[in-house]
Formats: sequence, structure tokens, C-alpha cells
Amino acid sequence: MIVNTGLKPRGFMWVIADRLAVSERIGGHGFQHRKIRREEEINWLKRGAQVTSVITILPGNQNLAAYREAGLNARHISVPVPPNRSDALKVFEALHEALQDPTARVLVHGETINDDLAGFLAGYLVWSGLVSQPIMAVALVEEILRRPLGPEARALIPT
Repeated sequence: MIVNTGLKPRGFMWVIADRLAVSERIGGHGFQHRKIRREEEINWLKRGAQVTSVITILPGNQNLAAYREAGLNARHISVPVPPNRSDALKVFEALHEALQDPTARVLVHGETINDDLAGFLAGYLVWSGLVSQPIMAVALVEEILRRPLGPEARALIPT
């Protein structure tokens, strides 16, 4: 018997092993978004990665109802473009709150994995005390995401 475990979201990777993950928008972004793809990716998140919560930083509240219908805790934080440090603090606090449960597995996503999202991830590592030096957080996130962090991302990291 073959069990359908869904479709892995684009760009999905663990930033903190089995605790905090990142991906592109579930179901695809822009004109590429498809309901069936969203359903398959949510299925994979629940069964394959065992994600329990989703934090979305999209400008609108797309997908929130679908996440909640699937039994995931879902939170929307509207982040303007470009974000500033007060926006970053909102994201850090939401991640911290979601990760308070020691069994939580949290996914954070934007439309794509861009400099803003990378900056939030590196910034959270410093803000939470998981990494003491901003330069180390930058290096870690660059290694995990396999992309450099630009000045916009670095500006979101607490010093």
C-alpha cells in the first residue's frame, strides 16, 4: 500500500533542526499558486515534517483558513516592504511564542525566501540568545539557506 505524504514545499529547510523551518509560500507564489498544490504541501508539512504551527509574513492573510482547517496553529504577521526593526521584533516575538511548546515544530514563510525572511531568521537566532554574535547568525543562515544575506537582511539583526 502506498501512503501519500504530500509534496514538500519549495525551499523547505530546517533552520533549527526539527523546531523551526522556512519555505516559500505554501501552494506557490503569485500566479503559480494552486489550491491542489497547497493541499499537498500542507499534507506534507503535517505528515512528513510534522509541523504544528505556521507563521506567515505575507502582506495578506492568504492560506490562514487552509492551515487552520488542516489542524495547524496559524498566525499572520503583516510585514511591510521594506520591513524595519519594529516589524522584526513582531516576528521574533511570534516565533518565540510559537516555540515555547517543546514539541512545537514551526514553519515561517513569506512569498519567497528573500532577504527580509533571511534577516528575520538570523535576527531571531540573536534575539532569542541561541546565537550570541550577529556575524555568526549571518554565517549560519547563509549556510542553511545557501545564499548571502544582503544589507537589508543584516539591518534586521539586533546588535
